[in-house]
Amino acid sequence: MNITYLKPEERAVYALRELYRGYGYLPFKMSKFEEYDLYIRNKDFLVSDRIITFTDVGGKLLALKPDVTLSIIKNGEDRPGEKQKVCYSENVYRVSGSTHRFKEILQTGLECIGDLDGYDVCEVVALAAASLATVSDRFALDISHMGILSAILDEITADTDTRREIARCVSEKNTHDLTRICAEAGVTAEDTATLCDFVSIYGDMDSVLERLAPLARRYEAVSVAITELTALRDHLKTTPYADRIRFDFSIINDMSYYNGVVFCGYLDGICECVLSGGQYNKLMKRMGRKNGAIGFALYLDLLEGLEQSSAAYDVDALVLYDTATPAAAVAQTVATLRAEGRSVSAQRAIPQKLRYATLCDLRKEGTK
Repeated sequence: MNITYLKPEERAVYALRELYRGYGYLPFKMSKFEEYDLYIRNKDFLVSDRIITFTDVGGKLLALKPDVTLSIIKNGEDRPGEKQKVCYSENVYRVSGSTHRFKEILQTGLECIGDLDGYDVCEVVALAAASLATVSDRFALDISHMGILSAILDEITADTDTRREIARCVSEKNTHDLTRICAEAGVTAEDTATLCDFVSIYGDMDSVLERLAPLARRYEAVSVAITELTALRDHLKTTPYADRIRFDFSIINDMSYYNGVVFCGYLDGICECVLSGGQYNKLMKRMGRKNGAIGFALYLDLLEGLEQSSAAYDVDALVLYDTATPAAAVAQTVATLRAEGRSVSAQRAIPQKLRYATLCDLRKEGTK
């Protein structure tokens, strides 16, 4: 299939499907709806908690699915030593960030669930970078590690509300409010300064790892996260995308669901995060699963805002014919052009606004 003339999101589906299958991620299909209770129990995990619901013929409350990951977890099972690698291209139903109205959104992504190890994390993050590169070479992938902030917070406060507010300030890089909240919570000046310095840590992988070293000496649990980030850095530096990957600890997902590596992807020309993912072992545990998991989703509706490098023509050739032209002659001309690899539109009149490279006018028995 020639996908040159498809929309960006349509081209992405074809290309990403082949990318994921090349690494053993098998297609996963699911129903358009699930029991509403699945989503309401995990509403904080969802991009939006606004859900379209309806009652089925048996009286059970169902919802048009606003998320794919929850369905994959629900329909899977733990098998010792095994990993379930799945990919999907599914429509979800939720409020669009661009229109702020309910929309059927095409989402593609993958999940790796099971007895995970360091390689699995590296593979999934590298595939996230490759996914962005498939759509556009002008991208950036920002990576964080939830274990670092969690380790610092475990040392300075156990209050849930304070931890939530500090995490919010870190995600916003808001040191002014961060300082105030720490003072109100009785956090020491030294720990407050550490948090403010942590907010500013951002940049290429090598320099960030150097800046994290003092944190490892002060907070023992941070060293585990740094070890994992170092292994990830070493793997990503072997890919063609290393210069477009940054460590940024303002990337914070819900700490009650996520652990370990989390990441966001951006494309030039789109102000929102178009790819989001991470490790969600805590979500697995909350849903009664024992294994680990990591995955990501690419929000294809946002690609509508991507500036298309549109082709110079809508079709390579326009074939014009009239009622006197034998159908066999039209079919033969179209077949010849298609055999040459050209796209063809056969018409009885030139459509308005149609751009074409070559006109084959069978009415005049000539080609222009």
